Parts: sequence; structure tokens; C-alpha cells
Amino acid sequence: MSAPARPASRILAQARFEAAGLLRHGEQLTVSMVLPLLALVALALLPYPDLAVGEFADARRIDVLAPGVIALCVMSTAFTGQAILLAFERRWGVLRLLGTTPLGRGGLLAAKALSVLVVVAVQLVVIGGVALALGWRPSLTGLLPALIAVVLGVITFAALAACVGGYLRAEATLAVANLVWVLLAAGGGVLLPAQAFPDPVGTLVSLLPSAALGDVLRTALVHGTVAWGPLGLLTVWGALSAALARRLLRWSD
Repeated sequence: MSAPARPASRILAQARFEAAGLLRHGEQLTVSMVLPLLALVALALLPYPDLAVGEFADARRIDVLAPGVIALCVMSTAFTGQAILLAFERRWGVLRLLGTTPLGRGGLLAAKALSVLVVVAVQLVVIGGVALALGWRPSLTGLLPALIAVVLGVITFAALAACVGGYLRAEATLAVANLVWVLLAAGGGVLLPAQAFPDPVGTLVSLLPSAALGDVLRTALVHGTVAWGPLGLLTVWGALSAALARRLLRWSD
């Protein structure tokens, strides 16, 4: 009799399955890849809105835009896609069944987090390649802080996805997740820095996790430094979201 698979092997196998499903899903690819690409190309070619504001006033448009699109990709995959997937898996009974397997509930959540990181890595390659072709020149010294911000952003938005998709009914999650994506993409400090909004709107926008992620990425990839304030805010959002997800996530309807 063969020995049972180790926990790490189970998680990696499930993560491969989850990542393959995400990359094959047409609707998910539209939100996570096609729409960010369209935003990148369109906003890079158009002169409006003005992205060179505040501390980025002297930066080139593409250099400010590309980090924002990366933040949009993280939000699309870790929040919108995962919230909808969790809600429908819960309704179909998939979460309940997988939670009773040797993988366990903790292993399933770990596998989902790894699958999101894999998809985000693919997004970074595609978005980064197109941005470089459009003239993007990121600061090399800011690559490590940017990578840390991406991982922290995935954790934060995946936890928020668990709050929404693990609590609301599937149809409600579909509507809420897509609405939140549109609102944050348009006015959540992702593509357009919070400094571009008049006070007090700009101050409120800067407190959102989307703006925190966008600011950390812009500061790292434009100036090569760490925006400690937004990074700390993103960490707080991640911790609070994870704690709330533990209370709200339901494994079956």
C-alpha cells in the first residue's frame, strides 16, 4: 500500500488544479487580463485623465500608469474572481466536500491562495511585457518592494473575497463583486492616484486598500522607494479582512 501524499503535495496539486481552472475560464480571463490590458493601452495612448499628480508630477504617464494596472490585476484576480468562485462553489457544495477530504479546509484555502499567486504571476508577465513595449521603465531598486506589495495585496483582497463570497448568496456576490471592481477601478485610487481627487474625497480614497496598493506600487516602481504609510495601511486591511473572513466564511449555504 502506497503512503498517503504529504500535506504540501496535496496543496500543490490542488493549487495546480485551481490555477488551471482560472486560466481556462473565459469570463475570469476577461476581468483579470483583457480589461486591464485595454485600460493599459487606452490610457497610455490618451492624454486624459492626468495621472502625473502629487509626488508623481514629474513622472512619465506610462510609468505612473503601469503600476496602477498591476494593482488592478491583483484586485481582479484576488478579489472579484475569487469572491464569485467561492460563492458558487459554496452553493454547489464543492467547498463542503473538499473541506472533508484529507486536504482539509486550511489546505484548500492555502491552495486557492497559491493559485491566485500563479495567475497574478502570469498577469505580471503579460502586463509588464506590454507596458515595456509602450515605453515603461520601472525603477529596478523598487522591484522587491513592489513584489512584497503584490503578495500582500493578494492576501488582503483574497481575504476580502472570502468575506463577500463566503457569506453572500451566489447571485448577490456576482453583483457586488463586479460593482466593487468597477467602483474601485474608476475611483478607488488604483489607476488614478488618490492625490488626483479633491479633498476630502482624496483623503477618503487614500484610506482604501486599493489606493494603498496602488500607492505602494507607484512609489516603488517610479521612485524606487517604499511608501511606508500605504504599506502599513495595506497590512492593517489584510489583518482585519483575514480576521473578518474567519467569522463570515460559510462552507455551505
